[in-house]
Amino acid sequence: MSDTRINIRGVGFDNVTLAEAADFLRRRAGEGVCGSAVFTPNSEIVQMCIEDAALCATVNSAALVIPDGIGVVKAARILGTPLKGKVAGVELGREVLAFAAEDGLPVYFLGGKPGVAEAAAEKMREAYPALQICGMHDGYFQKSGEENDAVLNLINESGAKILFVCLGAPAQEKWIAQNKDRLPGVQILMGLGGSLDVYAGTVKRAPKIFIKLGLEWLYRLLKEPRRIGRMMSLPKFYFGTWRYKLAGKK
Repeated sequence: MSDTRINIRGVGFDNVTLAEAADFLRRRAGEGVCGSAVFTPNSEIVQMCIEDAALCATVNSAALVIPDGIGVVKAARILGTPLKGKVAGVELGREVLAFAAEDGLPVYFLGGKPGVAEAAAEKMREAYPALQICGMHDGYFQKSGEENDAVLNLINESGAKILFVCLGAPAQEKWIAQNKDRLPGVQILMGLGGSLDVYAGTVKRAPKIFIKLGLEWLYRLLKEPRRIGRMMSLPKFYFGTWRYKLAGKK
């Protein structure tokens, strides 16, 4: 979004509020710019980027990179380069749906288990009656070859201007980077993880008190104990950031 991104362990974050991020994307769409990728890294994804230079380059290539996790915000403070705050991808997605409805921009939902995108579309049409959801497809397809080509054709034929890609990280970031040039009519491509499940109502976000206290990760762990392996990246990132700071790095 700007030349003054805040560098958090190699990943450049745009220092924006939720409203500023939505305004940027709305202007981008209004200008007819195509191929704008939006990524929403949390601590887990930043840790992946630290360990995978190619993924880091992919994330940094996006038109907009927002901090979707309190751990990233805390890391920014530790490094002395504070961000304005967490910007949740699921919330930015809803802001985009709101202006898409107002501006007549068709949206395509890609990802989730079979039936999730359809359920999300139904709920979002209820929330935004003018919203044009021009197509849906689950995330269970081969990400290269004939199946991928068929999905790309469906998206192109739908006339979508905005594409929600909810394949989970890092699959969605890689897919967007590899395929955005094959979607010449799509203006905004957003990597939004499990947002379709939230919109569909099959997964509930943490209660507001957990979100306010920066404990959304704990709520997810309590609801899904099997996530413990993935959650181990959080302390690794946090304490790694302190070591990074003490080593005098920026």
